Amino acid sequence: MKEKLKIDIVSDVVCPWCTIGYKRLEKAISELGMQDQIDIEWQPFELNPNMPAEGQNVIEHITEKYGSTLEQQKASQQHMIEAGDDLGFKFDYFDEMRMVNTFDAHILLDYAKDFNKQTELKMQLTKAFFSDRKDVSKKEVLKEALLEVGLNADEALAKLDNDEARLEVRNKQNYWKNLGVNSVPTIVFNRKSAVTGAQPVDTFKQVLSELIAEQKSM
Repeated sequence: MKEKLKIDIVSDVVCPWCTIGYKRLEKAISELGMQDQIDIEWQPFELNPNMPAEGQNVIEHITEKYGSTLEQQKASQQHMIEAGDDLGFKFDYFDEMRMVNTFDAHILLDYAKDFNKQTELKMQLTKAFFSDRKDVSKKEVLKEALLEVGLNADEALAKLDNDEARLEVRNKQNYWKNLGVNSVPTIVFNRKSAVTGAQPVDTFKQVLSELIAEQKSM
């Protein structure tokens, strides 16, 4: 059996560029017909690790964090809406949208890995936040996403109170931070090379083609 190309995607559930980056990568894989040659694993990164439980209005949050004006933010949102449209993903920005804490979501994504459901759950959570106006820090929203992808919601949600599961995710976050990952998405190939940001589909196709050719020649 041929060895698969391992791709680690370091990202956050509430990161729009992570969604766009993944959808472009997915398109590149599909256009190259490489679905059975790729093994994707999602790695945890919190854009806002200190976000309180009540969250913060998105406009207020981006202004505080990056100093962006309202006009700049609206233009950026429009840009993401258009990029999402091209990829079949709906970004539904609204005035009361809140940035929320995502640590629990990362624990559940770690749980989903054992059942090969990580990507499905990731996309379900991202859709809940960006398309369906839902708060992905709330247990009922997390439960809904788990059930949607066919996971045992009670077993998964029990992990949220499990010290070992929480530590495991913290350790993974620290692992990638210590490697120098400080912006997302960071997409790592075979733990040897990486690209950051939502690269164009053609860039991903070039990188993937080169890596597969390299694997075949080894």
